Amino acid sequence: MQQYTIKRLGLFIPTILLVTVIVFVIMRWIPGDPALAILEDEGGGSYTQEDLARLRHELGTDRPMVVQYADWMGDVVRGDFGDSLWFNAPVMGELKERIPVTIELAVMAILMAMVVAIPLGVMSAIKPDSWLDLTARLTTLMGIALPTFFTGILLMLFLVWKFHWLPPLGYEVLWENPLLNMQQMIFPALALAAYDMSFIARVTRSAMMEILREDYMRTARAKGLTETVVLARHGLKNAFLPVLTISGWQFGRLFGGTIIIETIFLVPGMGRILIESIGHRDYVMIQAVVVIIGLSIVTINLLIDLLYGWLDPRIRYA
Repeated sequence: MQQYTIKRLGLFIPTILLVTVIVFVIMRWIPGDPALAILEDEGGGSYTQEDLARLRHELGTDRPMVVQYADWMGDVVRGDFGDSLWFNAPVMGELKERIPVTIELAVMAILMAMVVAIPLGVMSAIKPDSWLDLTARLTTLMGIALPTFFTGILLMLFLVWKFHWLPPLGYEVLWENPLLNMQQMIFPALALAAYDMSFIARVTRSAMMEILREDYMRTARAKGLTETVVLARHGLKNAFLPVLTISGWQFGRLFGGTIIIETIFLVPGMGRILIESIGHRDYVMIQAVVVIIGLSIVTINLLIDLLYGWLDPRIRYA
């Protein structure tokens, strides 16, 4: 297990470096000059070429890209992503209160999805082609087909039409006011969980149907074990690896999905500040948010790989 962990960590570090290179280069290649955008916003379009050259020098965008990347990475390693061009404040100062909001939203969504999806997939596999299976398959198919942002809009319209109520705006810290926090976060999390629940349920159903045909399942029943023990101890345990794979991937995908959902429900997380930064061409904030999201996804994948080696020793590297 130790050798397996070292090899996975050996792949983790180059992947993170590659993410930072891709993000940095793309932010320099996309159209738009941040210095020009700042001058247009501040001066209403009245500026000279000397003003533009001076601001580019202050921002450091007139230096070679390799030098810019080296300086930026040196600061990132120390936890400093620079100063936001639009907010005129350190990036991490703006993000330190928004990162926990996005994490809470993503964790709530994946927990809601798994709590519903795994039992639904198991029951659907136990009774194939029954009314329960057909209903579950239809529901999950609709959940996969509907985009996350469309689900969020439909959910808000339903709350207004049926209950004449919308979730409270803003964000209240969970441990300070749990009830208000749940009212603010439960529906955005539900909109995110709808797609994940559908996907995880279908994977669980497929994995369980494969396991139910195995010889050791018939042997467990022949030994006199109850059906609940057979399904939980021998069935679900062996079917959990593909479920774990898709759940980890879905959890990473949630960080991207929160960008739209946070905007729809006015949740003050990383996704919302990313949309605002794109509108103001604040490339410093954009690349910081994208790198943090990429780091989160790569870290989740690393944890899933390590869990693989712990759950099933057969897949460990020699």
